[in-house]
Amino acid sequence: MRTITEIAKEFDVTTRTIRYYEELGLLSPQRTDTNKRMYTNSDYAKLKLIFRGKKYGFSLDEIKEMVLLFDKDRTGIKQLERTVAYGKQKIAEIDEKMRELQGIRDELETLHLDFTEKLINSKGDRRIE
Repeated sequence: MRTITEIAKEFDVTTRTIRYYEELGLLSPQRTDTNKRMYTNSDYAKLKLIFRGKKYGFSLDEIKEMVLLFDKDRTGIKQLERTVAYGKQKIAEIDEKMRELQGIRDELETLHLDFTEKLINSKGDRRIE
C-alpha cells in the first residue's frame, strides 16, 4: 500500500493529477480510518498503464476504457482486444503523420536548394555556406 504522496513522487506527477484520475474513475484507493488515500498494487499497475498510454498519445477516454476493461473481464482478453484495436489505429495515425512530415521535409529541401542556387547566382563567385 502506498500513500498519494508516495505514488505522486514515484511517477513524478502532482497529487492533484492522481486525484484527477480518481475523479475520472480510473483509480479507487482504499481509505484509512483517518480518510487517508491508500493505493494498492492494482492502482499502481493502472497508473503505469495510464502513463504509458499518455506517452503513446492515447486519449484519457481510450486509456480509461482499456484500463477498466480488466475489471469487467478478469481474463484480460477484452482489454487486450481493445488495446490491440486502439494500437492499430494509433500506428495508422503515426504513419499518416510521418507521411505528412516527410512531404513537408521534401518540399522544404527543394525550396532550400532553389534558394541556395538563387543566392549563389545573385552573389556570383563568392562562396556560400
